[in-house]
Amino acid sequence: METIPLGRLAIAFLPVAVVIGLLWHWKLNYHAALVAVGRMLLQLLLIGYALVFLFEAQNGLVILGALSIMLLAASSIALGNLGASFRSLFPKSLFAIGLGGGTVLLIITQGVLGLDPWFDPSIIIPLAGMIFATSMNSVSLAGERLESEIGQGLSFAPARSVAMRAALIPITNSLLAVGLVSLPGMMTGQILSGVSPFIAARYQIMVMCMIFGAAGLSAALFLTIARKELEREP
Repeated sequence: METIPLGRLAIAFLPVAVVIGLLWHWKLNYHAALVAVGRMLLQLLLIGYALVFLFEAQNGLVILGALSIMLLAASSIALGNLGASFRSLFPKSLFAIGLGGGTVLLIITQGVLGLDPWFDPSIIIPLAGMIFATSMNSVSLAGERLESEIGQGLSFAPARSVAMRAALIPITNSLLAVGLVSLPGMMTGQILSGVSPFIAARYQIMVMCMIFGAAGLSAALFLTIARKELEREP
């Protein structure tokens, strides 16, 4: 594909500036949006160098180290917008995303794709990114809704049910919309590169199952193990 000139790439920031302007006008936390956009820009500018290193390393320990960094970052970001009592649940978030997302990653890479070697960085790193990001978002949504419902006086069991439903709304909507409202990026990329739509559809089915499983398992694990911690609080 053609490289986007920097001048034209800058045009993509126009709607971003409008949204940040709206946040400022409505006296909302526009600083968080500025930081998020700034981090996104810096991280994506640097990720190319990191990916070249990982792809050339061909070393299982290096790949495990990269996956660990991704997991730690996802677990921390998941609770970043919650109250202090919920931000202290980082170990629970780490466990939930690690076990939920890690299990799905193992099933997909070894059971479905049969990677050889198991740490093939060109495949496992992008898939881990999708899985951990999905798990992170589901834990974040579950935690935010659980915090809200408990803050309104709801007991844990019904609050957990509400939180679980909220955590699955984005991925459930994606499942309903795929093929009708949206053609996912992975499938589009494969078709543009000349892959048969039937083959591309199989890979996309794998991806949709992967992210639904990661979201559901991670949210359920977090809500389950967070209960004892929350019930100990005064």
